[in-house]
Formats: sequence, C-alpha cells, structure tokens
Amino acid sequence: MRRDDIRNIAIIAHVDHGKTTLVDCLLRQSGEFRASQLVGERILDSNELERERGITILAKNIAIPYEGVKINLIDTPGHADFGGEVERVLRMADGALVLVDAAEGPMPQTRFVLGKALEFRLKPLVVINKIDRADARPREVLDETFELFIELGADDELADFPYMFTSARDGYATTDVAARGDSMRPLLDLVLREVPGPEIDEAAPLRLLVTTLDWSEYVGRIAIGRIHAGRIRRNDPVAILQAGDNAVAGKAVAVHIFSNLGRQEVEEATAGDIVAVVGLEQVEIGDTISDPTDRRALPRVEVDQPTLEMIFSVNSSPLAGRDGRYLTSRHLRDRLFKELERNVALRVRPIEGTESFAVSGRGLLHLSVLIETMRREGFELSIGKPRVITRKRNGILEEPYESLVVEIPPERLGPVMELVGARRGQLVEMASRGDFSHAIFSIPARGLIGLRTRLLNATQGTAVIHHRFESYRAVSGDVPGRANGVLVSMTPGKAVAFGLDGLQERAEMFIAPGEEVYEGMIVGENSRIGDMPVNPTKEKKLTNMRASGSDRNIILKPPRVLSLEEALEYIEDDELVEVTPGKIRLRKILLAETDRRRAARQRA
Repeated sequence: MRRDDIRNIAIIAHVDHGKTTLVDCLLRQSGEFRASQLVGERILDSNELERERGITILAKNIAIPYEGVKINLIDTPGHADFGGEVERVLRMADGALVLVDAAEGPMPQTRFVLGKALEFRLKPLVVINKIDRADARPREVLDETFELFIELGADDELADFPYMFTSARDGYATTDVAARGDSMRPLLDLVLREVPGPEIDEAAPLRLLVTTLDWSEYVGRIAIGRIHAGRIRRNDPVAILQAGDNAVAGKAVAVHIFSNLGRQEVEEATAGDIVAVVGLEQVEIGDTISDPTDRRALPRVEVDQPTLEMIFSVNSSPLAGRDGRYLTSRHLRDRLFKELERNVALRVRPIEGTESFAVSGRGLLHLSVLIETMRREGFELSIGKPRVITRKRNGILEEPYESLVVEIPPERLGPVMELVGARRGQLVEMASRGDFSHAIFSIPARGLIGLRTRLLNATQGTAVIHHRFESYRAVSGDVPGRANGVLVSMTPGKAVAFGLDGLQERAEMFIAPGEEVYEGMIVGENSRIGDMPVNPTKEKKLTNMRASGSDRNIILKPPRVLSLEEALEYIEDDELVEVTPGKIRLRKILLAETDRRRAARQRA
C-alpha cells in the first residue's frame, strides 16, 4: 500500500540552475514562516563555504505542508564533484524535480543526476526554470530534455514526463510560457498529482536505511534515513546491520521527523517517513536499522568510485606551528577518518612507511572543500600534486575520461581549441546558442588539472566551463605540464622591496614585501623554462656617500595571489602546497638546493 499524506521528492539539477532558489521560493510561499525566519537568499546554504562559493555542497532535508500533505524536499548539490551526496539521498525519494535552465538546457551534471534518478526508478518531473531570462528558449530546452531521457534509455512511461515552466526568482510556475503565473501552487499541485506516496508495509518488521549522518555536541551521532517498513518508537531496541554481515545492538533514544526548516521529536514514526534517530553511536552510512528479532538488511548505498588522489601529510616547513592548533599526524589521521563517516565518496589510505595519507575524491573541488574546512578548523598540512586514479582491466592500463563543456564567444574559440587539443582533448560536438559557441570535448581527467585557469586567462574570463566523469579508457599519451619554471628562495628571512624589484623584471611574483620566506619556498613564476634560486631578502647596501639621483623609486607590481584550487592545479610532482589557517604557500618537497640537485642527478 502507499501513503497519501506524504511525498518524498529530491530536487536535482546541474550547478547554478536554481535548485536552492526554488526551495527558497517554496518556503516563502508556504505561509508557514515569519518574514524574519527567511532572511536573505539561498536559505538552505547555511554552511560558511556554501555561502562564500555560492554553491550547494551538502544535501539538506526540509518539509513543507501543502493541502494536508507533507512534502519532504531534499535539496542536492549540483556540482559533479559532490555526486556522492546526490547518489545516497536519492534512496530516500520517490520522485525527482529535474531542474533545467531555460537558456543553457541540459548540461553534464543534468545527465548524471537524471541517469541516477532513472536507475532508482524515481518519478521524474521536469521543471524548465529561469524562463524570465532574456535569452530563454524554454520549448527548445524541453525538447532537448526529452532527447536526453531517450538517450539514457528511459522507457515509455518515464519518457512521458510531466513538466512545468517556472521562474524561481520571480516566484511563479506555469504550464504556458506566454502566460505569467502568480505563485508556485501549480508546481506543488503537480507534485501531489504525479509523484506517488511512499510504498509501505506497516505490518512488517522495522527496516530503515541510513543515508546521512549528522552530529550534535549534546546527543552525539544522529542517523538520518527513510523507514521502508514497520515503525520505530522512542526507546525501542534495534539492531544495526553493518557491512560484512555484522550486527550491533542499539537503542533509539529519540526519534525526530522533519518539520519545516527543522526537526520535531515524536513518539513514533512509521513507514514512509524520513526520520532522524538519536542514540546509535556505532551506525554508519549504508547501514540498516532493523527489528532485533528480524534482521534483514536493505541493499547498501553504493556510490561511484573516486577518480582523483592527493597525498596529505603534516606541515614540515620551517614556519610550521605559527598559525594552526592541530599539527601532528595523529590529529590528521583522526580528522580524515572522521570525515569518512559522512563523506561517502571519499577514500583514505595510509601510505606504508610514512606518516602521510592518500586521500581520493571525485574531483579537485571535492578535495579542496575538505582541505579548506580543515584549515578553518586549525589544521596545518602539506598537499601533494593531484593525480588521477588509473586501473588495469584485461591487461590494459585505463584512466578516467571526462566530458568537458565550454561556452565562449565565437572569437575566443581558437585559444580554447588549442589548449584543450594540447591536453589530448577531442571535440565531440559544437553548436551555437545565441551569442555563444557551445563546444563539448572528451578529455583525460589529468588533462583537466590546471586547464580551468589557463582557459580563463586565454579567453579573458569569458569562458563558462563544466565537466563530468564519462568513462575509463586506455591511457593516452603524455599531457604537457607547466610551461614555466619557478623562483625558489635560497635564504630565509623577510622579503624586501629592493630584492623583489630586481626579480619582477624576469618573473611574476607570488609574495609581497614583508612576507616571511624560507629556503625552498616558491616565491614567483619564472619567465623561462627551469627553476631559478633567488634571494628575495636582498637589501640595498648602505654607504656613507650619497649623490642626487643615485636612489630610484621602487614600484612593485601587485603579487599574484593563488586560491587553494589554483595552487593545487599549479604545482608539479616535486612541489607541495603548504596550507595553514592564515596562509597558502608553495614550496619544494626538498627545501635545500643541494638536495634538489642531487635528486636531479640521480633521476638522470
């Protein structure tokens, strides 16, 4: 049987197609909140990094009452690097709002999330959003979305999807593009009419699949998931069915259901509800919470494997310990393994014989968000060059390939083709959309490392770039690395204007006067191939004689400040990114110049 008083629905889309803005609009029009409760934009993006970057990183649950029905909405990330979040929370839903930008149309991540929704047999509702854009083409985008359904192998039932046109910013939904609506009620009516209620079996023993973990300073670990069968009451004894057929006894100290923007404690929750259970300290994502007398596990949450790996180690530079609180390998180990509890797409592997860890994720952004979070918590660490994860299949070494989509003005297309071609990218499709050229490439994942910055520089910031994992294929030839060498400090001390003035004529500097440097620290980019040891602490010699005109005014160019992602893309195999709460520095692995020369001779 199915419940009619509840709907569980996920909102999925490509990044920046308006998922979180749509949720804001539904919250404001629900009539359940005071104006002071819904301040600002992207209300659900409560994480500090989400606010700064303007993207959703973590999936979030809310509930909206409408016409006597409780609609559980799950807002998901749109960036491909956070696909693991999408894959696990889709297990809680019965339907999916597939948002598509009325101008951009289906993008790489649209294909990924839609493929997952069809795999889980969710009822799709297509929402063509941003129809208020000047370059909107909603009817064409609807046709492109239908073609995407067919490409992904949707059967006749799923391909005959209901659809709605919306403007989440202006707050209306309509079935007719020419007729502007006045509210989101048509969309909510469509959800109630088309999305089925959860299929339940109340008489069966309890089975609850854990898809998210939360944590509270007061009650500890909180397991969040959907009840597939039975019911759970406060203080009920339960069994936690873990990986490897292990079973652990536990007790549900408290049970919460989602209500509006928060949670509400209840005595009992039944099949179909999305709940948060308190008191189960040993529970992990993918576990089944079951009746202790009937231990039948649900299929575990499976996510796609990571494609990128970095080496995390403690900060070993001469300036270590100046900013951070957590400096030892024990702190680093505990923090990384704690992250595994919530981040299902992450993998951590200790490297034998060292105090370093190989950390694998879905992409550069996925791992850089973890690094940025750790540095704000007070960690100091060193990060190695990102490497793609290869595999052997039938005796052939394979590497991940990605689908790269670039939108640029037609006059900037030449440099893009040149840069992508040099990195083994192949043009798959090209089309014109308004004033922009829309190019789709197939490129090795290692070719993408460092490509974004070069594309933006070559197109003067006009390129819009997206990519998504495509498949594993045989390893292609070499991909060119960084064209220029770097300036490496050969002395410790503070950089001075006189020393930098002599260097800026032949290089681009990464530091400003007054910054502390050490031997082996990278202070700039050389204008030529090869590294060059320099002395940025060199001061002008003082003499007793002065002559008019002998002193000149020093004018320094502003230094190039690298963000964390830019620094990770920039470094080569013999370099590290030093990350502390206050600074991001580049350095050589071997700090002493004599050690680097000896290592170069041994390699030769």
